[in-house]
Amino acid sequence: MTAHMRTGALAAGGTALDEYTERLFGHLPRADQRRWARVYLQGLLTTPGKKSVRRLAASVTASPTASQSLQQFINASPWAWDPARAELVRWVEERHPVRAWTIGQVCFPKRGDHSVGVHRRFDPVAGRIVNCQFAYALFLSLDGTSLPVDWRLLLPEGWSADPVLRRRARISPDVAHQAPEHLVLELVDAVAARTSAVHAPVVADLSRLGAAAALIGMLGRRGHDFLVSVPPTLAVCATGPRQGAEAGRAAGHTTTAGELARRGSTSHPYAAQLTGPAAGAHPHPQQIRSALVRVPGAGSAAPGGQQTYRLFGERRPAAGVRAGGAIWLTNMSRARMDDLLRLVRQTGRAAASLGALADDFGLLDFEGRSFPGWHHHMTLMSAAYAYRGLPALRERYASSA
Repeated sequence: MTAHMRTGALAAGGTALDEYTERLFGHLPRADQRRWARVYLQGLLTTPGKKSVRRLAASVTASPTASQSLQQFINASPWAWDPARAELVRWVEERHPVRAWTIGQVCFPKRGDHSVGVHRRFDPVAGRIVNCQFAYALFLSLDGTSLPVDWRLLLPEGWSADPVLRRRARISPDVAHQAPEHLVLELVDAVAARTSAVHAPVVADLSRLGAAAALIGMLGRRGHDFLVSVPPTLAVCATGPRQGAEAGRAAGHTTTAGELARRGSTSHPYAAQLTGPAAGAHPHPQQIRSALVRVPGAGSAAPGGQQTYRLFGERRPAAGVRAGGAIWLTNMSRARMDDLLRLVRQTGRAAASLGALADDFGLLDFEGRSFPGWHHHMTLMSAAYAYRGLPALRERYASSA
């Protein structure tokens, strides 16, 4: 769809966008704030290319002061983003059943050292150390798509402890450095508090998380079903009934997730990709190796003993677990493997959504340096993506208003 077509379609549905803006941002105390929220949303939905504040303003209004006002609204206006994110969760849930709460990770490459939270870290996608911001997102995963509804920016200890940096980036006194596992848990706690639906399973990539065992235990103690990819070095202890001499020798002994996934104790033949095929790819026969395990360091989700989990990964003849493939752990140990693989595919859908956000919704284009400004932009971008991503459901909402 061209920019002209996008603008025309949006103009035709202007009333729907007005209602949507009022639904999500009606908590803003001033009429001008709500008006600029609407302008920013319309700009994100219609502006092609880079989504700078100047370009967003120019695409929506001819006012010479619009860019300055929009910049003020995003970076300096002290409005709360949590109510809009909570309303976005409810808006989506009213229109579609949520299949999973999926955690995504985003690296934002940056030049210089002024953007809030910027630091140097290894980016596995780029394959090198980059100067960046790093954040976690929570997606509501639906049938066929995933919509981001909440964000947490990783604030390095250097930023958290430096009063000059904190003042410059307008970081609230109640915001401090948190380890990645606590940021993930905070996202899960937030959506659990906001939802009015049955809690969906948590799906997350913990494969680069040093404290994966602790997070697994915390999710279980909160009563969440979950399916997480884990580091191959994660210590696990095989359990369950003995199935073969090799599995029998391993039962009760601590090993690593990677070693046990290679060996497994049961096999399941399938003809579908474990980690989600690229567009147009054909399924290939695969064998899923799985085992029941306990995780030292995860604690117990219930009194009287440690939790039993199912560990699984794909295996090919003479190759062990597929090179580069994820190793998955779940507390839904009685679930059918087909159902677990459907949940695995949610990570691919979240990654595809991140790609669309970067290409068409300004995920990487925020130019402000303040902590509130970053959260304001991510909130409005998430709202724009949901508005565009659920067109049929949006129309149902507009017709019932």
